[in-house]
Amino acid sequence: MAELDFSLYLKFFIGLIAIINPLGLLPVFVSLTSHQSPAERMKTNTTANLAVMVILLVSMYLGQLILDGFGISLASFRIAGGSLITLIAWSMLQGKLGEVKHNKEEKGELAARESIAVVPLALPLMAGPGAISSVIVYASQSHWQQLIGMSIVVVVFSFCSWLIFRAAPLLFKLMGNTGINVVTRIMGLIMMALGIEIMVAGIKAMFPALV
Repeated sequence: MAELDFSLYLKFFIGLIAIINPLGLLPVFVSLTSHQSPAERMKTNTTANLAVMVILLVSMYLGQLILDGFGISLASFRIAGGSLITLIAWSMLQGKLGEVKHNKEEKGELAARESIAVVPLALPLMAGPGAISSVIVYASQSHWQQLIGMSIVVVVFSFCSWLIFRAAPLLFKLMGNTGINVVTRIMGLIMMALGIEIMVAGIKAMFPALV
């Protein structure tokens, strides 16, 4: 059981890394905070990752209640969530991540926002629909003890993401655009496999006679 739980937590952690892709968001973070002082950039980093942690934890514990309230089955949500994850992954593989994460109108509003930590950095760039869908699906398949472990994984992930953004100027200088693009495409491939797996699980649950 312990080995099974560890495998679940590791898979969940890797899934969060693939979907949210903090390394791939380094150029975005650098550009959005280029006008800020080091202290302001640190505050933006902390606020954004705290917001991501809260969004994911709320989705983990209340996501199923929200689905039930709208009369949405988990199977259909798996198919929809998996499709969305696959769509984002395809855009990542093509190097068009930003066009999926937010639309042109949202891009035009960025300059008018005083704080970019929560919007658009935390939501929808980091904790977007794909990440929220993945968290709800994983939580629906876990008991309360596993949920506690997964909550710890979310906290650990948020801290790791904070460390990555903390070193954003240095990492971006070392990796360059080419390195970031390579990482984004690798994460996109992993993310696409995850999305397909979620869709297959939903199809099996909705059409058990096909299995």
